[in-house]
Amino acid sequence: MTAESTAPATAPATAPCVQRPAARDRDEFEKRLRDLARRRYHDRHPFNIRMHQGELTPDELRTWVANRYHYQRNIPVKDALILAKLPGPAERRSWVRRIQDHDGAADGEGGIERWLLLGEAVGLSRAELDSGERVLPGVRFAVEGYVTFCRLRSPLEAVASSLTELCAPDIMVTRLDTFPRYYPWIDDSGLAYFRSRVPQGTRDGQEALAWVLDWARTPEDQDRALDALSFKCDVLWSLLDSVQHAAAPGAGR
Repeated sequence: MTAESTAPATAPATAPCVQRPAARDRDEFEKRLRDLARRRYHDRHPFNIRMHQGELTPDELRTWVANRYHYQRNIPVKDALILAKLPGPAERRSWVRRIQDHDGAADGEGGIERWLLLGEAVGLSRAELDSGERVLPGVRFAVEGYVTFCRLRSPLEAVASSLTELCAPDIMVTRLDTFPRYYPWIDDSGLAYFRSRVPQGTRDGQEALAWVLDWARTPEDQDRALDALSFKCDVLWSLLDSVQHAAAPGAGR
């Protein structure tokens, strides 16, 4: 699936249904979602594998941090677009927490601030990160595609695309284990983002999963949800493809 294939679905699921899918169908659907996320998540990307084996140079880490920051600062944007689609106050109250998790309740708080601390810990200034001067074209394209997807697609698909959160806590735990071991030159304060995302990712993944399981009540709905999750995995994988290419010897913009 590509960023161009973001036309709205003809019959979107817009609200939780009164009658849930049969338990057997629901259990099988959950298994398919979890299996897809596990097989396609970017922890298997060669760049992440090298990162977690301690093989990245300081400049490779800086390239990753700068480009991932472009993704991080667009998370509240895509979440605001999803928020506007949600059918009721309970769902909106719950989802708005995600925006605050990243933007913070005040200056100097939130996930974006913690990513800026990581940037400083690897030797990047805030001005350099905010300028976007190190953001690669492929990363811009992938992030724009994801934001556009969340703007145009149904609530079911937009929420389903967030189910990579099911795998996020594990990769954060891996980084908390490997960064101090292999990259001791990075100050411990720079790892605050990874720490915060372990509980947040667990909570967010379980919440989104429950909604998708409730909303996807037909085989067509389930296929749309699986396609949305697959697309999100492609976004994360493409981001790392761009970073890996830029880090290759002789690569140029």
